[in-house]
Amino acid sequence: MSLLTLGINHTTAPVHVRELVAISEQNLRAALRKLIEVPQVKEALIVSTCNRTELYCKVTQMHEGKKDILDWLNAFHNLKSDHTAPYLYDYQDRSTVHHIFRVACGLDSMVLGEPQILGQLKTAYQDASKAGTVGRDLNQLFQHAFSVAKEVRTSTEIGANPVSVASAAVSLSKKIFGELQHHSALLIGAGETIELAAEHLKAAGIRKIVVANRSVERAENIAERVGGRGVGLSFVNNALPESEIVITATASTLPILGKGLVERALKKRKHKPIFMVDLAVPRDIEPEVAGLSDVYLYTVDDLQDVIQDNLKSRQKAARAAEEIIAREVEKFFLRQRGQGVVDTVRAFRDKTESQRDDVLEKAR
Repeated sequence: MSLLTLGINHTTAPVHVRELVAISEQNLRAALRKLIEVPQVKEALIVSTCNRTELYCKVTQMHEGKKDILDWLNAFHNLKSDHTAPYLYDYQDRSTVHHIFRVACGLDSMVLGEPQILGQLKTAYQDASKAGTVGRDLNQLFQHAFSVAKEVRTSTEIGANPVSVASAAVSLSKKIFGELQHHSALLIGAGETIELAAEHLKAAGIRKIVVANRSVERAENIAERVGGRGVGLSFVNNALPESEIVITATASTLPILGKGLVERALKKRKHKPIFMVDLAVPRDIEPEVAGLSDVYLYTVDDLQDVIQDNLKSRQKAARAAEEIIAREVEKFFLRQRGQGVVDTVRAFRDKTESQRDDVLEKAR
C-alpha cells in the first residue's frame, strides 16, 4: 500500500484553472463516494479551498493509482486531461507526509503561516471520516499532521504579525481610500474569511458593515460582533450601490455578482468608484466586471504582492518550522515501520493459530 497526493494550488495554477477542479461543500460527499470506488483507491480524503484542491489517497499500486485518480478528477469535472495536466503535482509516500505536514503548518499557503488552512484540513478530515473513506493510514497521517501543526504554532513565531487574504484585502482598501471611517463595506458570505475581513474592517474604523449570506442567521451572527447588519442575499441589490468596498467569499458554484448588477449599482452611485475583492474559488464576481470603469476588482491571486509585504518577519520562524517537520517525518515513518512489524507478527500468529486449529480438527 502507498500514500499518494494529487493536487493543484495557487503556485501551479491561476484562479481560472483552480476553479475548474474545485469541489464544493455540496458535492464533497458525492465526490468522496466516487473517488473511493476507483479500483486502486483504498482510502481517500479531499481538501478543496480557494487556493488548493488536493486528493490524499492510499493506493494499492502507485503508477496505476495516479493514472486512475487523474482520470477520475477529469471525469468528475467533465474536463479533458490537457486542461489540468500542466498544473497538477503529485507526492508519493515520504513526500506526501512531508507535504501534508507543511500544509498543516501553513508553510505551503499563499499567506505564510496562516492558521485557516489547519481548520480547513480538520474539516476535510471530519468530512471524509463521516463518509467512511478514511482508514488507519490516512487517520494516522492527518492526526500526526495536526500534532505537528500544534507544535509549530507553540514553539515558533510562525503566527506572529497575523496576515491573511482577508487582512490583505482590507490593507489594500486602506491604500486606495485612505482612512475608512467615512466608507461602507458589503461582505458577501459567512465563513471564516468573511469573519476575519469584518474584524479587520472594524479595527480600521469603517463606518458601516453589511454582511449578506444565504443564511441570514449566520450573516447576523458575524454582523453583530462588529456592529454591522446581517441580511439575506436578496438585499445585495440594495446594499451594493451604498458600498465603496465589497468583499466576497462564498461557496457558491455560480457568480453572485454579475456585470449587469454592478453596472446598475454604479449608475445609482453616479459612478463613484467601488473596490471589489473576490476571495472565492469558483469566483463570486463575473470576470467581466473588471472591465467596467470605476470598478477596481481584485482576486485572491492579485493580493499576492500585498501579502508579501507582510511576511518578512515570518521567514525565520518558517526555517525553524521546517526543522520540526523534518524531524516529525522521520518519527512518522519509524512509527509506521513499527506498526508494520506488529501487523506481520499478528498475521503470522493468526496463520499459525488457523493451522493449529486445522490440525486439531483433523485429529478429532
